[in-house]
This record gives sequence, structure tokens and C-alpha cells, in this order.
Amino acid sequence: MVELIVSFTILSILTTMSVPLIRFRVRTERERELRFVLREMRSAIDKFKDVCDGGQIQKKLGTDCYPETLDQLVEGVKIANDPSGKKIRFLRRIPMDPFTRQRDWGLRSDQDDPASNSWGGQNVFDVYSKTFEKAPSGEAYSEW
Repeated sequence: MVELIVSFTILSILTTMSVPLIRFRVRTERERELRFVLREMRSAIDKFKDVCDGGQIQKKLGTDCYPETLDQLVEGVKIANDPSGKKIRFLRRIPMDPFTRQRDWGLRSDQDDPASNSWGGQNVFDVYSKTFEKAPSGEAYSEW
């Protein structure tokens, strides 16, 4: 009976010690996923800008050759002067935010203040996570 109590006590201590390690590992994985997703979306925005600046798609007034919405990167844009109506797509789908578990991202236009949390609506120049959580360093994930 004493051996059973001692073994359960040791098992509970080890379990208690492993919980913070598991939480740390989950957070680290979410951070890695967030970095990847942000890099992917920012790269798609940059490709859209390059294609527009190259004249392959029609430039819309007031957008400065940036996409109007994230959905435009998924739906695609018609190639200029192509009678077949072929589209260029930049993303397969809008990725999910690993912290909020939603496909709703914070947006900034090139006319917005870089630290702003409100979108002017002119175009999509940058994306950020809408989570209020902070990294262990104290930096908010929305600033990545």
C-alpha cells in the first residue's frame, strides 16, 4: 500500500512538472505557424504588387497596386488584355490565425500608420494577428 502511494505521488509530481513544458511547446508551435502564415500572406501581397507594377493586371485607382482585400488574393485578378479571362491567383485560401483560430486578420493600408490597429480600407499593404496575447519576450503577437 505504501509503495502504491509513493508511486502515485511520484507520478503526480512528474505530471505537474510536464504541464508547463507542454504549454511552452504548444505556444512555440503556434508562434512558428504564425510566422510562416504571415510570411506567406505578405509574400502574396508583394507578388500582387510586382505583377501590378509590371502591368500584367489592371491597376485600380487609389490602391497603389496593392490588393483591395485578402479575398482578392484568393479569387484572383484577370490578366490585362487577355480575351480568355484568365486569372492570376496568389493564395489558395486565407490561412487561419493559429492564436485566434479564425481567418480574420488585421489589415493595414499603405496610408495607415504602421502602429495602427484600424484599417483605412484603401488597400491591403500588411496583415497582422488580432490576438491580444504576448510572446514570452513581452512583444504582442499583433506587432509581428
